Amino acid sequence: MTVSTTDEPTQLRLGTCSWSTKDWVGKFYTTTNASEFITEYARVYDTVEIDSTFYSTPRKEVVLAWRKRTPEGFLFAAKIPKTITHEKFLTDCDKDLEEFLATVSLLGSRLGPLLFQFPYYAKDKGITLKDFLAHLEPFLAKLPKDGFRFALEVRNKTWLKPPLMDLLQAHGVTLALIDHPWMPRADELMKDERLVTGPFAYIRWLGDRYAIEKITTTWNQCVIDRSQDLEGWVPLIKRLLDKRIPVFGFVNNHYAGYAPDNVEHLKRVLNEA
Repeated sequence: MTVSTTDEPTQLRLGTCSWSTKDWVGKFYTTTNASEFITEYARVYDTVEIDSTFYSTPRKEVVLAWRKRTPEGFLFAAKIPKTITHEKFLTDCDKDLEEFLATVSLLGSRLGPLLFQFPYYAKDKGITLKDFLAHLEPFLAKLPKDGFRFALEVRNKTWLKPPLMDLLQAHGVTLALIDHPWMPRADELMKDERLVTGPFAYIRWLGDRYAIEKITTTWNQCVIDRSQDLEGWVPLIKRLLDKRIPVFGFVNNHYAGYAPDNVEHLKRVLNEA
């Protein structure tokens, strides 16, 4: 299997969760100008996940600058603001979503999937799968059907059941698959064909934030060997690609300490598969 370069059509796009860390200067970036990081990044990878949009809708001029500083064919995935997912829990947030979609639409042809990232709901929160679906179903019914691609991430593994899968599939929303200590491993995910709920796949290698921050908070080298974990995803990725399902994959620095090294390892293994 050959992983295509950025100037070729590809069903597989691999990148990192965010690009803005200054810890990469001197190793991944030659510039010290943070506004130019995305330009250098886009010379290596053809997609990135925007982390900052989780905290607020960006200013329009910022989005236009991202578009200007990246080549045609590059795709930005973006997190939906937490105001919608966490604070308002999908209720009375129509204007928030409209503002966000209008802003990221300025990316034009560079706009990739948009991710609804939900937290882990512990028992003391009193939110069950039934409660979650009660909020989710009317919200998904109002999502725009054209011009956007949506993915959704949950961190309660017991929620990965037909009621959620069927609802996402009915609305063409992709379930995000994550490498996270609370969630099923790749070999377990492969057993359930129902987990592919949308027209593309979305994979996030997140790791254990709390565990790794006990080791380091500087993100310029891998401090945990996650090679076997990464390689465990290769059969699943191959299966998806064999079915002509486009795959977006993003690695977080918290996965092992330095996301670009993990992306390169995964690309090498896929090329050899």
